[in-house]
Amino acid sequence: MSFDTRDFRSALGKFATGVTVVTTRSGEENHGVTASSFNSVSMDPPLILWSIDKGAYSLSAYRHAEHFVVNVLSNEQVDISNCFARRGEDKFAGIAIEEGLGGVAKVKGAAAHFECRTWNVYEGGDHLIIVGEVVRYAYRNEGSALVFHNGRYAVPEPHPMVLNVDEQTALNGRLGKHLLYLMRQALAAYRGDFYPRLGSLGVNDNEWRILTLLADRGPLSSEALAQRVAQPQADLEDTLAGLRERALVVDGNGRVQLSEQGQALARRLLSMADDYEQRLFENLEPSEVGAIKSGLGRVIERLGASL
Repeated sequence: MSFDTRDFRSALGKFATGVTVVTTRSGEENHGVTASSFNSVSMDPPLILWSIDKGAYSLSAYRHAEHFVVNVLSNEQVDISNCFARRGEDKFAGIAIEEGLGGVAKVKGAAAHFECRTWNVYEGGDHLIIVGEVVRYAYRNEGSALVFHNGRYAVPEPHPMVLNVDEQTALNGRLGKHLLYLMRQALAAYRGDFYPRLGSLGVNDNEWRILTLLADRGPLSSEALAQRVAQPQADLEDTLAGLRERALVVDGNGRVQLSEQGQALARRLLSMADDYEQRLFENLEPSEVGAIKSGLGRVIERLGASL
């Protein structure tokens, strides 16, 4: 049975994973690649595995490495993930590292490190599967790990259904006065109700973000687009390929822009979002809605993020 590669990747993207940078050393040269194919194998002995594309520039270094380090990235290290996912540049430039087992670089600030001795290397189709014995490890209790799900970066959050608190009681109590709690609850409910509606116009949430962003900001480079929609470059290219096939986006002067058909669809999507918002806030005064949006905008600005 043959698979459409892009569609198969979309199916695999439904399984949430962490994001790692696996580092090793060959001679005097450091190597590093982004990998989400990291998993535990055994507790006794402590074994883990990951896989590397046979087309990777540093394949030989990993195939013959005596040691390697799995750096589990924190949710503040999206830029590091993107850096190590790119080809043909000094990936360690500007990255804070320290020396680990066998002189292998460890990425500072990672959520966890697993320093490994290569146990075995196996064939796995177009990848090599590398099994390592964990010699030592360390992790941070503060912060959380970066997550990859549905083709984009995400952060782990407790599921509302497993929180050990009655929601109505929480809203009436101290939690209901905390902005972070309210924003998380509102976002989860809003997203869970609105995103499934996009299917009526034949788009998913990743495509929605791209189409509406291009409608609002105009043509963007794929690098700028990846940053704004929180997708790794390779996954963004998959999404863009699907949009190109449907003649919704075109390329020009090194930037991605909406076609006439894409502009028409984006207008319909934004109109759907406006209608949804109006129904959601129908019991609020316009001044109250304005205050909510203005307040959130100021929080974003205060924390140094961008709209």
